Amino acid sequence: MNSNASHIDVLSVGHACYDLIFQIDHHPATDEKIFAEQHHSCGGGPAANAAIAVSRLGYKAAFAGYLGNDFYGDQHVQELRQDNVNYQLLARGDNPTPVSVILVKPDGKRALINYKGQTKALAQGSVDFNHLRFKTVLFDGHEPHISVELAEYCKRHAIPTVLDAGSAHTGTLDLMNRVDYLVCSEKFARHFANSPEQALKILSQHAAVVIITLGEHGLIWQNHNQHGRLPAFEVNAIDTTGAGDAFHGAFAAAIAQKTPFLDTLHYASAVAALCCTKIGARTGMPTKTEVEAFLRNR
Repeated sequence: MNSNASHIDVLSVGHACYDLIFQIDHHPATDEKIFAEQHHSCGGGPAANAAIAVSRLGYKAAFAGYLGNDFYGDQHVQELRQDNVNYQLLARGDNPTPVSVILVKPDGKRALINYKGQTKALAQGSVDFNHLRFKTVLFDGHEPHISVELAEYCKRHAIPTVLDAGSAHTGTLDLMNRVDYLVCSEKFARHFANSPEQALKILSQHAAVVIITLGEHGLIWQNHNQHGRLPAFEVNAIDTTGAGDAFHGAFAAAIAQKTPFLDTLHYASAVAALCCTKIGARTGMPTKTEVEAFLRNR
């Protein structure tokens, strides 16, 4: 990487979209018309949200991915700028910005519909990472072509890498063997085994460190030959949208600071819990001050 390039704590690579969020009192039945109690719109996408989380926590964040030359793309860029996220590796084009419609239910659980149109993953070599110097890279697997080459570069140069494996698809499956920290959802884990505990054993053959997040049930982890469980913080969950993204961003930021492993899990869990206390992923991302106050009272 260029010695004159900008210094970044966490480079987040992957999906960006725009979220239209509706809070509803029940899931709509067939042919039923219901009215939302609240509506919120903001940028979204696992990697882009994680970059916002990193910046809110007081660290230097960058995002690499795609947005269209359209209204939603412009709105998303404005949010990245407002949150001081470096977006010089952002690619823009005539294909549309992906859009997600999210239905949030009273218990905080959600249903999500995503539309990408003809938007495809960026081609290998289409992003020049020499513009930045970074301590840690977080992938979400949705930009596999540019991610695989970057993951291989990071391995050669001992730059720690984290994979947000939300679901099993080509990108996450290609990257799971190439990263240092495999942080996956229960949904991803169940692609490999019926129970998270059995999946943990299997996945630990692919990555030295594996964390499986289990929502309100906390997480389980294996770090080389050690393993354990961490309960979730108890909060009044209003909307779980973005909680995983907040966890991954905070986890990667702590790795960039060389925080001890168990402290990293504790910190990322607190950030994820706080994210659930507000509607919308972006609005729920807590600040450094909010996280410090939360942890002082625990």
